[in-house]
Amino acid sequence: MGERELAELMHLVNRRLRHGYVRRLVPMGLSPSHARALRVLAADPGRPLRMVRLAEELRIVPRSLTPVVDALEEAGLVRRRTDPANRRSTLVELTPEGRAADERARDARRRAGEELFAVLTPGQREQLGELLATVDAAAEARGRDLEQAREG
Repeated sequence: MGERELAELMHLVNRRLRHGYVRRLVPMGLSPSHARALRVLAADPGRPLRMVRLAEELRIVPRSLTPVVDALEEAGLVRRRTDPANRRSTLVELTPEGRAADERARDARRRAGEELFAVLTPGQREQLGELLATVDAAAEARGRDLEQAREG
């Protein structure tokens, strides 16, 4: 199989995985953007993040984050408050409902993967995981090398 076909196949499988994930998120009133924001906020429980930092973690511009946080706040999943250390900054933190929503979203993602990869044996799933981890690690290292070359 050529590299182009492999890339196209990976893209197709990723789209199918995302579709299964979105199908499970919609009844929860969440989008993938909402779920990603919840996941980042849940990574360090009890520690609120500045909006600017949350945008950086999500790799989006801050103005794109505002509607996401607005929707999550309206749903009672996050709360915003002024940063006491810098009154011009806004902190965002998960509510208990937001933690529960994050757990449900993580479960939805896991179930979407289980459904998609159910055709594989446990050994095949393990092998696929190892191969994808190898590709991901190499891509991450190349990205770091490019970043260092630009900075240096």
